[in-house]
Amino acid sequence: QAVVDFERLGEHAAAFQGHDVGFCCLGTTRAKAGAAGFVRVDRDYVAQAAELARAGGCKHFVLQSSQGANQHSRFLYLRVKGEVENLVQAVGFDRCTILRPAVLLCKRQESRPTEWMAQQFLGIVARVFPTAYSVPVETVARAMVASVLQPGEGKVEVLENGAIHKLGKA
Repeated sequence: QAVVDFERLGEHAAAFQGHDVGFCCLGTTRAKAGAAGFVRVDRDYVAQAAELARAGGCKHFVLQSSQGANQHSRFLYLRVKGEVENLVQAVGFDRCTILRPAVLLCKRQESRPTEWMAQQFLGIVARVFPTAYSVPVETVARAMVASVLQPGEGKVEVLENGAIHKLGKA
């Protein structure tokens, strides 16, 4: 495990050397970092990490994105997620897996009241429609690992929330 300074990520290229697979779940919120900070973390840091990973020999990059990611979206969050998906794909990995989970169900140390209310509501909805609107973070993590252990379906594979649930339980 290596600790890196994302503001000087290029100085930490050695941390990205010699890995066959890269996993990326990096992200922040607009409320926490501001609009410019959100773009810097969720797009720029992720794209730079992908480039360093590829230069270091990484063959398969697994990116956690978001349901609804779309580079043409009017919503900053979804637009940035779509942009970073395109940037990561353009790096030229032998294989790229993009997971687009819905609302992540998890316990956080920091206070996010709106997200907490959504999680409470979606936790109840998930009992009736378990794969429609949310996914436990543990399921996403298992799906990320499983995506590496199974043969891919092409150079780029995009897994939507239902597929994440299925793969995360395999």
